[in-house]
Amino acid sequence: MSAVSTCTDGLVLRLYIQPKASRDSIVGLHGDELKVAITAPPVDGQANAHLTKYLAKQFRVAKSQVIIEKGELGRHKQVKILHPQNIPTEVAALKE
Repeated sequence: MSAVSTCTDGLVLRLYIQPKASRDSIVGLHGDELKVAITAPPVDGQANAHLTKYLAKQFRVAKSQVIIEKGELGRHKQVKILHPQNIPTEVAALKE
């Protein structure tokens, strides 16, 4: 499975998260996952909340349309973006 794949109602992203980064950014491929750096620390779900907000902004969707399907507690996550209005260039390049 690739880092970015399409499904019937949107996109599924396989992510490797780097918390406590200097800035939020979609870094690029990290093995077979998409690396995303976020500034939030991995404490009490702060990183997940921040990641959801950041991805919602990047894909121009409501936060409720960003669903963490797997890996809530780890660095490796599977996130579903429902009906993205925008696809960041780093993601579009990897899309199957």
